[in-house]
Amino acid sequence: MSPHDSLERYPFREIEARWQRVWEETKAFKVSEDLRCPKFYCLEMFPYPSGRIHMGHVRNYAIGDVVARYKRMRGFNVLHPMGWDAFGLPAENAAIEHGVHPAVWTHENIDYMRAQLKQMGCSYDWDREVTTCDPDYYKWEQQIFIRMFERGLAYRKRSTVNWCPSCQTVLANEQVEAGRCWRCEADVIAKDVEGWFFKITEYADELLAWCDRLPGWPERVLTMQRNWIGKSEGAEFDLPVVGRPDGSIRVFTTRPDTSFGMTYAVFAPEHPLVDRLIADEAERAAVAQFQAEVSRQSEMERLAVDRPKRGLRLKARAINPFTRQEIPLFIADYVLMGYGTGAIMAVPGEDQRDWDFAKAHGVPIIRTVQPPAGWEGEAYLGDGPAINSGFLNGLRVAEAKRKAIDWLVANGIGEPRVHYRLRDWGISRQRYWGAPIPIVYCEVCGMVAEKDENLPVLLPRDVQLRGKGGSPLADVASFVNTACPRCGRKAHRETDTMDTFVESSWYFLRYCCPTYAGGMVEPHAVNYWMPVDQYIGGIEHAVLHLLYSRFYTKVLRDLGLTKLDEPFVNLLTQGMVIKDGAKMSKSKGNVVDPDDLIRAFGADTVRLFSLFAAPPEKDLDWNDRGVEGASRFLNRIWRFVESHLEELRAAGREPHGDALSEAGRRFRRSIHETIQRVTDDIEDQFHFNTALSAIMELVNALYAFAPASQDTMSREERRALLREAVETLLRLLAAFAPHLAEELWARLGHRTSLFEHRWPQPDPQALIRGEVLIVVQVDGKVRSRLTVAVGAGEQQIREQALADQRVRPWVQTRQVDRVVVVPGRLVNIVTRQ
Repeated sequence: MSPHDSLERYPFREIEARWQRVWEETKAFKVSEDLRCPKFYCLEMFPYPSGRIHMGHVRNYAIGDVVARYKRMRGFNVLHPMGWDAFGLPAENAAIEHGVHPAVWTHENIDYMRAQLKQMGCSYDWDREVTTCDPDYYKWEQQIFIRMFERGLAYRKRSTVNWCPSCQTVLANEQVEAGRCWRCEADVIAKDVEGWFFKITEYADELLAWCDRLPGWPERVLTMQRNWIGKSEGAEFDLPVVGRPDGSIRVFTTRPDTSFGMTYAVFAPEHPLVDRLIADEAERAAVAQFQAEVSRQSEMERLAVDRPKRGLRLKARAINPFTRQEIPLFIADYVLMGYGTGAIMAVPGEDQRDWDFAKAHGVPIIRTVQPPAGWEGEAYLGDGPAINSGFLNGLRVAEAKRKAIDWLVANGIGEPRVHYRLRDWGISRQRYWGAPIPIVYCEVCGMVAEKDENLPVLLPRDVQLRGKGGSPLADVASFVNTACPRCGRKAHRETDTMDTFVESSWYFLRYCCPTYAGGMVEPHAVNYWMPVDQYIGGIEHAVLHLLYSRFYTKVLRDLGLTKLDEPFVNLLTQGMVIKDGAKMSKSKGNVVDPDDLIRAFGADTVRLFSLFAAPPEKDLDWNDRGVEGASRFLNRIWRFVESHLEELRAAGREPHGDALSEAGRRFRRSIHETIQRVTDDIEDQFHFNTALSAIMELVNALYAFAPASQDTMSREERRALLREAVETLLRLLAAFAPHLAEELWARLGHRTSLFEHRWPQPDPQALIRGEVLIVVQVDGKVRSRLTVAVGAGEQQIREQALADQRVRPWVQTRQVDRVVVVPGRLVNIVTRQ
C-alpha cells in the first residue's frame, strides 16, 4: 500500500473492531446510582428476537445511542440498557415448522442479535440485559398477577374473541387486518372462550386525565390514547318495540338533546336482542350472512372514518319516546357491542356518520340544532338553538342535554351515563411460549392463586407442539396435575399463558435492578432511575404497549412497589424505513440487510445515514447513494486528520481571541457557531439531520481554512486553530460516528476515551461578530448584500447601500422615495418611477 493510499482509505473494519473491544473490556458504559450528578434514563423499545436486526431497528437504536452518548458527554449519569421481548408466537411457530424448541430458537436468535447490536457500536450497559422468557423475570409478573387477582384487578370470564384457527390463539383487534390474522393471514373467526382479563377500565379516568400531563409526548399519540379510552358522557334510555309491550331496546347517546331528530336506531350485529327480533326464516338467513361478513372485520376497520358504513334493515320497528313516532331498526357494522349498550339512536342531522347512513338507506333527516346562516354542509355538529325539538326548542346544546336527561329520569325511561370505549385487557393466550398464569383449579376450593413461595410456575420443556387446538400445556400431565395451595388436594393448573404485552409493560423497571432477588423492583434503584427520561419506538405501539405500560405502572404504584404515576417523561416515535414506496419487509422483498452494509461501509456510515436522511419522527426513504455519501463524508474527515496529523500533534494551547488575526477570529467564530448549532439541534426535538449538516459545514470550513491560512497567519496560530477545530469536530461527531471519532481522538495523542470528555461549549467571546451581513432590496427585490460594522449607524448604512455598485443601476434613473433600515438585517430602498 502506498503512502497516498493510506490517506485515502478509511480502515473501518479494523477501527470498529478495536474500539468495540476496548468498550467491552473497560465496561465503558456500565453505570450505577450516583447522587452526585443528574441521571438520564434513555431507552429504546426492546426487540423481539426474530433472528436478526433490520434497518428499522438500526434507525431506532442509532437515535437512542446518539441521545445516550450526547447526554453522557453533557455530564449526566446515563442508563442505556438493552434486553429481549423473548416470549411470543413466532418462536412457537418456528418450533413447529423446523422442529427446534422455542427456547433454543429464541436464545440462538438473541446471541446473534446481541452481536449485531455490539457491531453497531451501541453504548449499552450489557450487565443490565434482561430476557423476558427467563424464569427469574416472569416470576415477578406471576407474583403481581396474584396481587391483582386478590384485589379483583385480574379476573376470568367468557367473552367473544378474535380467533385465528391457524395460529390457534386469541388475537387483539389490532392484530386483525382485513379479516385476516396479521401474522399468518388466515381468516379470523369470532369465538366464545373463557379467558383472563386485567381490569384496565378501573383506571380509565386516571389514564385519560394524565394524557393532559405528558407534555413530552407527541400530541398524535396522546390523541390516539384519548380516542382509545373513548370517554363518552350522555344518557341511556329505552325504546319500546312496536307490537311487543314487554320489549324494549336500551340505547346510549352522547347527544340526548338531539333525540327529537332520532329517525332510526341501530344494533351491533352481535347484539343478543337481534335474534329475538327476527320475524321469519328469510330474515334470519339474511341476518346470519351479514353477521358472518362483519365478524371478519377488525374493530378498527369497522370504525374507520373513510369507509362506507354497511347495514341491514330489520322488519321490527321501535318508537321514539320523545316524538312517539315509529322508527326503523337496523343492524350495522359501525356499532360495537362492547361500547355503551351495543345499540344507538341515530340522529343524522347532527352526526355525519348517521347522515351518510341515512342517505344510503333512504331514512328521513330532521335537524334539531339550528346551523349558522349560510350553512351549506351536511350534518351540523356545532352549538346553536334547538329546533324541531318540542320542549327543548330555543335551548343551547349544553342546557338542552341537561333538560333532556331530566325528562328521561322524570318519566322513568332513562338515566345519565358515562361509557368508555376502552375494554378490559384480555391477557389469555392459548399457546405454549408465554408466562404461565399462576392459578390452580381445585374441586373443593375452586379457583386458587399459587403461593408466592411456589413461584415461579415454570414453563415445562417437555412439550409437544403440534399447532392443533388449545394450549399445548394441557397435554403435559406433569405441569397440569398439582396440589391445591390451600387444601393440598388434587388440582389442575391453568393452561393459558399470558399475553406478551404483560412482559413489555414493566421491563423498563427491571433494567433498574436486573439481578435483584428480593422482589420485582429494588426501591432505591427504581426511585433513582425512574421515570424513563427519553423513550424511543415506533408509532405502531402508540396504543397497546404504551397504554398497557401506563396502566401497569399505576397498578404497581397502588400495590406499593413504586411511587410512579407515569413511566415515560418524553416519547419519540420514529418514522418507518421506506424502500421502493413501501415499508421494508421480507414479504415485499425490499429488505436491506444491515450486516451487508456494515461489511461494505462500516457501522458508523450506516448510523450516519440513518440519522442524516430524515428527521427522526419522519419516514426515511432508503437511498443507496445516501449511504455512499455518508461514507464519503467520514472518509473526508479521516483524510483531513491523517494529512494534518503532524501539525495537529504539534499544536500549542487553545488560541485566544485577543491574539488572533482577523482571519483567525472569523474561523474560530465558525467553530463556535457550529457548536451552538449542533447543540441546539440535538436539544430541540433531536434534529440530527440539521446537526449533521452543521458538522459537514465545519468540515468544509476546515478544508478551506487549511490552505488559505498558510500565508496569512503565524504557524502557531494556524496549528492552534486547526487543533481546536478538529477536536471540536470529533467531540460533535462522537455521538453519531463513535468508532471513527474515538480513533482520531486517540491519534491526536489523547490517552483517555473521547467519551470521558465533556461536550464542547461555545465561547461567547468567539461568537461576537465585528461585522454583519445586511441584505439590500430595491422595491422589494434583493439587489445586493453589504458587510457593515456591528453598531454602524443608520445614516452610514443608508449611504453605503445607495453607493453600492450593484444597487446604483436600480436607483440612478429613479427618485428614491425613502430608505428603510432594519438594523443588522435589511435595507429596503423604495423608489418612485
